[in-house]
This record gives sequence, structure tokens and C-alpha cells, in this order.
Amino acid sequence: MTTKPKAKKFRIRRSAPTSGTGTPEAEQGNDLPAHRFTGEMPETTPSRQTPPQTTATPPAPQPPLKPSAPQGAPQSPAQGATSPDQEIDAIKREGLTGRQLRMARRMAQKNGLAATSDYDAVRLLRANGLDPFQRTNMLELVVPDGGTGGGDGGRVQLPQTLPMGGNTLPSTETYSQSPAEKRAREIGEIQRDIAKRRRRRLALLFTRLAVFVFLPTIIAGWYFFSIATPMYATKSEFLILQADNAGGSGIGSFLSGTQFATNQDSIATQSFLVSKDALVRLDKDENFKEHFADPSIDPIQRLPENPTNEQAYSLYKKYVKVGYDPTEGVIRMEVSAADPEVAARFSRALISYAEQRVDDLSQRKREDQMRDARRGLEKAKKERREAQAQLVSLQEGSLVDPEGLIASLRSQISNVQIQLQEKELQLAALEDNPRPNRARVEGVKGDVRRLQDLQAQLEAKMTDATAGGSSLAQKTAQIQMAQADLATADLLMQTALQTLKQTELEANRQVRYLTTSVEPVASQDPSYPRAFEDTMLAFLIFSGIYLMISLTASILREQVSS
Repeated sequence: MTTKPKAKKFRIRRSAPTSGTGTPEAEQGNDLPAHRFTGEMPETTPSRQTPPQTTATPPAPQPPLKPSAPQGAPQSPAQGATSPDQEIDAIKREGLTGRQLRMARRMAQKNGLAATSDYDAVRLLRANGLDPFQRTNMLELVVPDGGTGGGDGGRVQLPQTLPMGGNTLPSTETYSQSPAEKRAREIGEIQRDIAKRRRRRLALLFTRLAVFVFLPTIIAGWYFFSIATPMYATKSEFLILQADNAGGSGIGSFLSGTQFATNQDSIATQSFLVSKDALVRLDKDENFKEHFADPSIDPIQRLPENPTNEQAYSLYKKYVKVGYDPTEGVIRMEVSAADPEVAARFSRALISYAEQRVDDLSQRKREDQMRDARRGLEKAKKERREAQAQLVSLQEGSLVDPEGLIASLRSQISNVQIQLQEKELQLAALEDNPRPNRARVEGVKGDVRRLQDLQAQLEAKMTDATAGGSSLAQKTAQIQMAQADLATADLLMQTALQTLKQTELEANRQVRYLTTSVEPVASQDPSYPRAFEDTMLAFLIFSGIYLMISLTASILREQVSS
């Protein structure tokens, strides 16, 4: 034992190396880090110390540690048996990780050891009795002046001697095995541990699969094979056709007779067959609810007693399947029931409902068009009748031929005007004479006056209104207007008649017919349930649910752990 040199305040004190014999007593004193920081440290740099040998028995070499575990205890080679290069080669065979080597290099730098490599740093630290892989607690770096460090816990810092009694010899197995054999043995132990954990995880996985996948699948298969009531399906096919096109042109004539002309009617019929309206009519006519509420049907497929329309409709959509193929224009329907005859009866009833609905759709459209055409024709007839009655009433209140009378009056007025002009010329000639004959002059003036009065009378017959009536000119104009109204009414009535004829032709082309191509026939063998297919489908569903839950749980566990 060397005496402790003079210490300064807050210096680092390095503990002396322990014995490297590998006995339990020595290892018990070296289970903690080999270096502690105290309040005192020698001013001089510590030199490499060799652990004293107190017994004649050579120290046993330390076995190489596992790669995954930190190297805790220093290895001391036998006295005079190894060189530094051999020690470095032995350290390399230990399989140290890069992190452990970096820790050894940092610790060697802190302790002032000049290491040429990471492995040399490990060798120097072990030679100085320091654990190169022991983490340093920052609270142990500085202690009060004169303190011994509270973290030692009574640990002996000086080299320990071997006790005389007890088994102090090294292990024969450890001494006889080479590092390669030790590494192979440790790798085998790791592999056995991995295989054990893998078997345990496989057992847990199989248990979870059995509980969440296999057991529900077995229950579903038992239901489909043993409990489920067999259902008989009746299939039928029908399509909606348009009447042959008797005329017309344009794009509509090219599409007539194809599935595109009846596409909307087919979709409307499909929607009606899967609606609640069809369910209500089917239950009213064929007792749909009573059939599926029969106690002979299994509880899962059976309706409760006195079911509501909503409960029956959910079952109706399951057992009445209607599909429409727009490329072929065919509507396919499948009706299932516990009795094949009942299924066929349900199918025939639904087809009759669809036929009535198709007729109602086309009939309403035809009636709307025909009603408008007939209404226009009746209006034209009424207007013509009123125009003709107006003309007759005007003719009854006047002469039979007012235009002829007006022409006659105009001829008379022209003659009177000619005679009046001649008398006026004769009077002018008499008055030009210096000594005219007064008798002749007065006679000519009388003739002029009488002709003027006659012309005024004739003109008054044409323009002046009679008592309680209108003038001859007004009556003539009224009659002409009435005749024009009558001609217009005749033209409108002819147009209305043509429109009615065209509407009738168009309505005949718009007639829809529901034609059943495949009649419903009662089935002899049950179609549902498909036990094997349904069991496989249940297995896939349960597997998918388990997979999704497992992935979600793994992701959440990874997020929480990170």
C-alpha cells in the first residue's frame, strides 16, 4: 500500500485496481464502477498499476463477454503470458460494439491515457483497473472538500487480497475453452432463446386467431350447415318494349325499338319493384309478412310477430333482388322464400305489378298529349262557330247583298253626275248669250237643282245610318270582318285537326309493353344458404377484421412507445 499524496480540493481520485482472479469474493467488490470521483486526487498523473498477487495460484483469465452486454470486469492475463498485441487481439475477439469502443476512447482521454486505437484504450483502462464501459454519474464528479463520496456505500477502493480458505482455483471449463468455443456456445444460447421466444409468440398468435377468427368461423359454419332454413329462389326475366314506329324521322326514329328508347321506363320499373310500395301490395295480396313470420323459419331469418313495414322491408330487400342490364335492356328478378310455390307466386305477383306500372306510365303520357290536342280542337271549333254566328246575324239585320246595292247606288250616282255636268254646261252656254231666253235658263237651272238633290239623296243612302241601325257602308265592313274571322276560324280548326291526328300517331308509338322472356318456375332444390361459400366469406370477414385491429394496435403501440 502506498501512502496517499497531498490532495487538493475538488480533484478526481482514481481507485486502485482490484484483483483479476475472477473469484466470487473479488467479483463482489468489483460489481460497481471501478472509478469514483472524490474530493481529493493526487497532483501527479497516476501510473499503471499491477494488481498484487497474494497467492501462488495464477489468476484465471476472464471469459469473453457477450456482444450485447457491456464489458464490466477487466481481464487480467496471466503473468508474463501475453504481450500488448496479444491482449489487443483478445479484445478484438470479444466482439465489442462501436459504441463501447467510443466510450473506452473518451474515458481514456479523460484519464490522460495515450491510446493508439480504441482497442488499445480498452487495454490501458483495464490495465489501470478502470471499467471502460461503465457509465459515469455526474453527481459523483465533485464532492465536498475532505469528503469521501456518498456514492461509495462502504465500497473498498484498495486492491483486495484473496482469502486463504475456500475454492480459489479458476474454473476448469472456462480455462479449457477457447474464445471461439465460448462465442459459439453463447451464440447457441442466444439462438435457443430466440427460438423459445418465437415459439411463445407463435402460440400467442395462434391463440388469438383461434379466439377471434377460427371460433367465429366455426360458429358461422355450424349455423349455415345445421340451423339456417333453406330458401328456394325463383328467377324470372322480362323487358319493356316500345310499339313499332309507324312514321316519323330524325334521331328518335333511329333509337325507337332499342333498349335506349325504354331505358328510363326500365329504371323506373326496377325502382318500383324494390320499393316499399311493392312490398305493401305484395303483403296485401300474398301475405308476405305472414309467410316470413312462420315459426318454422330460423330466428335469424324470421320476422317477429306483428312486424312493422320497416322490419318487413329490410327482409324484402334481402330476398327480392332486381337487376337491370342496360346493354341488353333485360330486367332480371330473383325472389326467395321458404316454400318454392310461394316464391313462384310472389314472383308472378310482382311481374303483374310491374306490368300495371308500365301501362300507367305510358297511358298517363298518352292521355296528357291527347288531352291537349283535343282541347285545342274544341277551342278552334268554338271560335269558328262564333264567327259564323256573327256573320249570320249581320246578314239578317241588313240586305241580302249590301255590296250589290252599294254598286248600284254608285252607278246611279255616276249617271246623275254625268247629267248634272251636261245641264251645267247647257246653263253656262245660255248665260253666255247677251240676251238669253229666260224661260230656258230657268228650266235648265231647275234641272241642275233637281240633279243635285238626287245625287245628295243617293250619297245619303250609302253613308247615313238608318233609324236604329248603321249605315250601309258600316254594315258592309262588319260583314267583311265577320267573313274574315270565319275564314281564320276555319284555318285554325284545320290545324287543330292535323295536330290531333299527329298526337294520336305519336301516342301510339309511345305505347310500352312488358314482355316476360323467362317465366317464374318453382325450384326443386334450395338455393340458399350456400353453406361452404358463406362459411368462407365469414372466415375472410373475420380475418380482415382481426388484421385491421392488429395493424391499428401495432401502430398505436409504436406511436406510444416512440
